[in-house]
Order: sequence, then C-alpha cells, then structure tokens
Amino acid sequence: MVKFNFTTAEREETLAIYGKLRELIGPSLQPGDEEKMRAHLMNCIEANQVQRDVFGNNPILQGFQTALIVVEEIGLKRDAVLSILLHPSVESGFITIDEVKNQFGEAVARILHGLQRIAELYEKTPVVESENFRDLLLSFAEDMRVILIMIASRVNLMRQIRDTDDDADRRRVSQEAAYLYAPLAHKLGLYKLKSELEDLSLKYLEHDAYYHIREKLNSTKAARDAYIARFIGPIEEKLKAAGLHFHMKGRTKSIHSIWQKMKKQKCGFEGIYDLFAIRIILDSPLEKEKMHCWQVYSIVTDMYQPNPKRLRDWLSVPKSNGYESLHITVLGPEQKWVEVQIRTERMDEVAERGVAAHWRYKGVKGETGLDEWLTNIRNILENSDDLQVMDHFRMDLYEDEVFVFTPKGDLFKFPKGATVLDFAYHIHSKVGNSCTGARINNKIVSLREVLHSGDQVEIVTASNQKPKQEWLNIVKTSRAKSKIRLALKETQAKEGLYAKEMIERKFKNKKIEQEESLMAKLIKRMGFKEVSDFYKQIAEGELDVNVVIDKYVELQQHEANPGQDVPARSADGFKLRTESQNHTPVNDDVLVIDRNLKGIDYQLAKCCHPIYGDDVFGFVTVSGGIKIHREDCPNALELRKRFGYRIVKAKWSGKGSSLYQITLRVIGNDDIGIVNNLTSIISRDEKLVLRSISIDSNDGLFSGNLVVMLDDTSRLETLIKKLKSVKGVKNVTRI
Repeated sequence: MVKFNFTTAEREETLAIYGKLRELIGPSLQPGDEEKMRAHLMNCIEANQVQRDVFGNNPILQGFQTALIVVEEIGLKRDAVLSILLHPSVESGFITIDEVKNQFGEAVARILHGLQRIAELYEKTPVVESENFRDLLLSFAEDMRVILIMIASRVNLMRQIRDTDDDADRRRVSQEAAYLYAPLAHKLGLYKLKSELEDLSLKYLEHDAYYHIREKLNSTKAARDAYIARFIGPIEEKLKAAGLHFHMKGRTKSIHSIWQKMKKQKCGFEGIYDLFAIRIILDSPLEKEKMHCWQVYSIVTDMYQPNPKRLRDWLSVPKSNGYESLHITVLGPEQKWVEVQIRTERMDEVAERGVAAHWRYKGVKGETGLDEWLTNIRNILENSDDLQVMDHFRMDLYEDEVFVFTPKGDLFKFPKGATVLDFAYHIHSKVGNSCTGARINNKIVSLREVLHSGDQVEIVTASNQKPKQEWLNIVKTSRAKSKIRLALKETQAKEGLYAKEMIERKFKNKKIEQEESLMAKLIKRMGFKEVSDFYKQIAEGELDVNVVIDKYVELQQHEANPGQDVPARSADGFKLRTESQNHTPVNDDVLVIDRNLKGIDYQLAKCCHPIYGDDVFGFVTVSGGIKIHREDCPNALELRKRFGYRIVKAKWSGKGSSLYQITLRVIGNDDIGIVNNLTSIISRDEKLVLRSISIDSNDGLFSGNLVVMLDDTSRLETLIKKLKSVKGVKNVTRI
C-alpha cells in the first residue's frame, strides 16, 4: 500500500490553519485533546485510511479548512472542530462513536451521531430540492451544530472545486449548494455564507452570467465608491453633531442577487439601480438601541426625501427569524434611489454571523418565550461547547411535525402523532380504504403505528379490507378523516346498491332488458323525488319488485313503437324502438385486469362502450371501482395524461355469451325503402338484436343512429360491411 502524502503546499496550509485554530479555540480545549487528535490523524495515515476525494482534495486539509470556517464565521469551538476532524474516520469505520465518546466526550460523540444519521437519510435518495427535506434535516440533526458543520463543509468544498476537470460532479455539488445548503444557511441567518454559496453556485452553473456581472461590477466600482462617499459625507457630519457613535459602509449586492433581479425584471445590468445599500451601524447600549436607530432615521430623512412605501420596520417587530433592522429608501444625489439600513453593532453581528438569531422560532410559545430565547443567544455562542446550553439547539422547534419517506424517496410532512393510516390516505383514498398496515424501515407494523421523522413507509393493502368507524379515532389529519367519512357513507349506500342489483336480477330472470332512462322516468312517475328513496323502499320490502316490473313493462309498451309491418317510406323522422324476446343478457365474458387478476368488479365506460375484442384498459375511479375504456376512447389521452398512476392493464381472456350495446352512425341518400333495407340485414342475423333506430332526413340525405346488441368486434365488423353494401349508404361508423 502506498502511504498517503501531503504536498508541500498542503502541509504548509494545514500547519498555518492548525496554529490559527489553537489561538482561536485554545481556552476551550481540554488537556490531552491535541495529543490524542495528532495521534489519531497519524494512525489514519499509517493505516492508509486517508484517501483523496473525487476532486483530488486532501481530506485532512479539508477538515482543517472547514473547522476554520465554523470557528471564524460561525463562532463554534472545541466540540465542533474535533467532530469535523474525526468524521471521516467514523464514516470509514476506523473509529466508532463509542470510542470517540470515551476519548473526547459525549458532546463530540453526539455531533458525530447527528452527522451519521443525516448520512443515512442521503442513502434513501431523497429529492434534496424540496422544502420538506430541508426541514427534515433540521429536525433530524438533534444538535444544530450538525447543520452548521454541513453548511461550512459545503462552503469549503465549493471553494476547492474551482479548477477540477470533473464537470459533472462539480455541477451536482453546485446544484445541491443552491437548492439545499444556501436555503439552510439563510434559514439559520448565516447570510455571509449563504451569499458565498449562491455566488459560487452561479459561477459553476452559469459561468457566462457570473463573469459578465463581475466584470460590470469591477468596471463601475470607482464610480460607485465615489457616489457612496458623496452620499454618506453629509450624513456623517450630522450624526457626529448629534453625538452618536457609529461607522458606515456601502455594501454591494451579491452577484447572485443581481442575476436574480436581472432575470426577474428581464433587463440588463444597467437596468439594476439598487446595486448597493448604505449601512449605518451604531455603537449603542441595549436599552437605547431603538431610540438611537429612530434618531438616525430622522436625521437621514430630513436630508434626503424618503419613499414611504419602501420603509421596512424590523425594530418594532423583528422578523420571525429574529432579524432586527430599519430599512429606508431615499432619493440621493443625482436623483438616485438609495437603500439605507440602520442597525446597532449587536444587530449587525447577529444578522451577519448570528447562529441562532435567524432561527425559525416555530414551537416557541408566545412573545415571552421568544424574548427569553433571544437573550440567550450570546451566552449560547460564547458557551457553544457546553452540552447543557446546547440543548437549546435541539430540534424541538419542530416538535409538531414529522417527515417521512416513500420507498421512492419522496418526502411528506405530517403533524406529530400521525399514523400509518394517515400516510395511506395521503397517498390515495383507495390505498387508505384497503390499508391493513405498513412496512416501516422494512419492519411490519399495524395501521395504528405512529410515524416518526426519517421513517421509510411502504403501505400494505388487502382487497377485502374495508374502512371502519373506529378509524376516525386512529387518524390525526383532517384529510384522512374526511376521506374515511366519505368511504363510510359509500358503504352505507351499498344497501341501495343491493336493492338495485336485486331489481336487475329480476329483470334478467323475466328476460326484460332494463334501460336506465326508462327506469328513471318510471321512478319519477311513481312519485319518488330521490332515486335513493326508491331503492331504500325496495331494500326494506315496502315496495314489491314485481309491481315495479309490471309498471316498467307498461311504460315501455306505451313509449315504444312496435315497428311491425311498417310500409316502405322515407327515412324522415323515423324512430324505432324494439326488444328481443329471445335474449337473456348474461355477462360471462372473462376480462383480465392488471397482473392477471380475474373476477374483479368492473363497469364498461359509457363514453366509448367497449365490447369483447376491443383493445381496452382499466381506470381506477375515485370511488375505487374500475371502468373499462377502449384504447381509442376520446377520453383516453386526457386520462393517461392527468391520471397515469390510475391506469391498469386489461385484456379479454375468455369468450362467453355476453351481448354488448353499440351505436352505429349511418349516413346516406334518403331513398324509399332505405330503413327497411337496413333493418332487414340486422333481423336476418339471429345473434344481432336491434334496440332502436333514430334517423333524420334533410335535403335528400339522411343521418341517424342504430343501437344494436351484439357479442364481439368480429360480428361488429361484419355488420358494418353489410350495412355499407346497402344501396344509398355512404358511411357507417361506430360511436
């Protein structure tokens, strides 16, 4: 094995950073820390545990560089530095967390445990661009220093990959920096690191835009500095005359911010006018901070005309993340709008480097809790390696939320206490209704199991499972509750469906074809305002099914034209409705759905009327049933486009004696006897049943619909050919 070697430049830089770290965190180090860490790093090198990363970077030097960032930019001390230097060894298995705990203490072990937990999250291949994943990291880290170390590590990596030839990995690292780490830095108030991550990401991902803006900023720097001097000169005099202690600086917008503004406003660099802001930073005692800030506001607005619409008062009510400042926009020399930010030294330090001040104070109850939390910030920073104080950083700010993964890595957020059943209904009503439990991290659990952040959940279903009333007490989310109530309501309606099926069975036994439109008319004639009331009376035995059938037949005979011995005449206004006395429709064709599943309840879609032999597919409806559509159904394209996840495969497998209703559109010349010629073709075939004809004639042409019962597509094709052969018929199409 080849022993790992430092280059001369790497050795010099490592020793320089080591000296700086000793100076900065020396007082927080414990006896023996340096000796043990030196020995550990030497052992790693001797055991050949040190390997350069995909970019060729030295991991030990990278550790020291990252440690310097967390110390200088964030203010962390011993525990964070030791954790950073030990992390590669823990990841490779060269040292265990328990061994770290014995040698360096519980706090260091705790940070390393958090880093390992987040490494496990990454193994679930999450979508890092999601807001939920950022929140999950914050809630999963246990100790906020874990997130701070991750941000510092990514900043350092972004600095080191400038000259790499591995463009694909550089783009991946940069995209993660833009989507994940920069928003995390923003959420934690690390604006300086956030800006650096954004600028470097832009530099690597949109090279031309970055250098275009940088060159423009460099070329206009002298003019910008001269303008700032002209603007702040008179203000400095007035503030000094008022006896205020302060310093001022002009702060240019980051390249990333300028680029975002150029894209948003759809303009060039010259179209961006607020390239910089003036910051007035007061040296003021805590009790006089607000008074002094408003005094400066009064002085500035007396000198320059303010824009009242651009006043941002985060002094009276700080932002929810703790940010305090007073922003005003005034009309400066040469009629240019200039933003002025007024704040104190404390506010500026918190805004630039405040670890906790920009925290999302979710879970801190009331103003008193927020004030107490804010007053502890400085103590926490000064004692950032005190384990008891660092308990403030625990993610109990997310105590009301849990984040869980699907097997594919998608991430969902639920309220604390949510169960497997909540997760199932979040996926789909059908999944919830048939849920029997789940596999959480590959362990079988019941549907009552409470979810925890980081769980990977796979729902287990069964076709015979039905929603139950007590499920309403298991779920936590209102979404799941409403879906369960709907499912229970549908279950209660099944009595009515049973009654409907009973009527249909009686009709079939009497060899009478039931038409929905005629049945609806009968129900109204019998005095029922709601169809459900009619079926309810049937189910409860208050209404005799035989009486209903007798009334139906009577209505049918009244409405139907028997069509017997009709003389040859024009097609104009021709309407015929007839029924076969010899047909008993039995739905015994076999349809195979999805993965060779037979015997599943389904309905044939009315939009395309599929029949045996058609190429078909299944569509899972909202109520959970399956509707069968033709592949060439007019709605097929939209269904696949919008609801592709609800499409299932279907095919005809076994032929029975079922008859299907299809409608044919016939167009032709209005010749005498044309209707008789069409009907005679159908009547000569014993396996065809003519249900109705409706034909209109206009200017010597006719068009109309023939409703026919037949058994499959081959007979349909034969019928269409025969009808097309009738003299005068121009076209026959299925609709």
